[in-house]
Amino acid sequence: MSSKVYPLQFDAILKERIWGGEKLKTILNKPITSKITGESWELSTVDGDVSVVANGAYKGKPLTELINEFPNEILGTAVYKRFGNQFPLLFKYLDAREDLSIQVHPNDELAKARHNSFGKTEMWYVMQADADARIIVGFKEDSSSEEYMENLNNKTLTNILDGIKAKPGDVFFLETGTVHAIGAGLVIAEIQQTSDITYRLYDFDRKDAQGNTRELHVDLALDAINYKKVDTYKEYNKEVNKSNTVVDCPYFTTNFIPLEGEKAVANSGSSFVVYMCIEGSFELEYDGETHKYIKGDTVLIPAAMKNYDLKGNASVLEIYIS
Repeated sequence: MSSKVYPLQFDAILKERIWGGEKLKTILNKPITSKITGESWELSTVDGDVSVVANGAYKGKPLTELINEFPNEILGTAVYKRFGNQFPLLFKYLDAREDLSIQVHPNDELAKARHNSFGKTEMWYVMQADADARIIVGFKEDSSSEEYMENLNNKTLTNILDGIKAKPGDVFFLETGTVHAIGAGLVIAEIQQTSDITYRLYDFDRKDAQGNTRELHVDLALDAINYKKVDTYKEYNKEVNKSNTVVDCPYFTTNFIPLEGEKAVANSGSSFVVYMCIEGSFELEYDGETHKYIKGDTVLIPAAMKNYDLKGNASVLEIYIS
């Protein structure tokens, strides 16, 4: 692959959701045609939703095929050794016109046993927030399955959950087991393990266009929930032209780069790198070529790309596996 290695972009996989809106188009330039588009899957190998290359020599090729052909060059030596040909992360942008359901994700052990899947540790970066937009992250105080079920049955679950006002630049890190919900009026960049396993606890009794309520997973969730109070909010530095660590966990590392000018990057080849442009625009110079990105773009840097330069005025999330 060395002769054709270059930054890879992918066609957005757009998802209509009952809670979705139109901000993915107005704010992030996504080619949506629906007024209820809730998600843009930027980089995915979930079955049935595999990303397809949108640029360059490999245009039209599914990411899974590219990984099978060039596993070390795409994934990186350490990632390939740990995960084989699986791409272990999923990247999304979300637009919540309405509140999302209150939900929880199982850990690796439960997800493997029940669904032959990874668990779903994730993080949110708030890109845009309407006035008074809020999120739910865990319990206000340590709880129990009994208290949880009592409030769920009484439709008072939100009384014992921690609702936090969210503003642009906020980061929340949600380990598996954390009960959560993205509130109305938020656009979020989400980084997570490759998993589409969600246990829906409560959906505010709303109905879809056909008058149907969405399935709940109350029984499955009981032993997946962490009933302890958790701290999900992440403080982080914003030193210019530096990779400022935001989240560093076994599943991914996310850095925040306030780019003002130029930053040289040197990678070891052990992991791929993903950049999400969350504000402004920047260029990536590699091997005599310049690649341009704007707000809402996501780009996969194959592990074989070891030295390149970032230039511009932008806020960028940088993600890899340590």
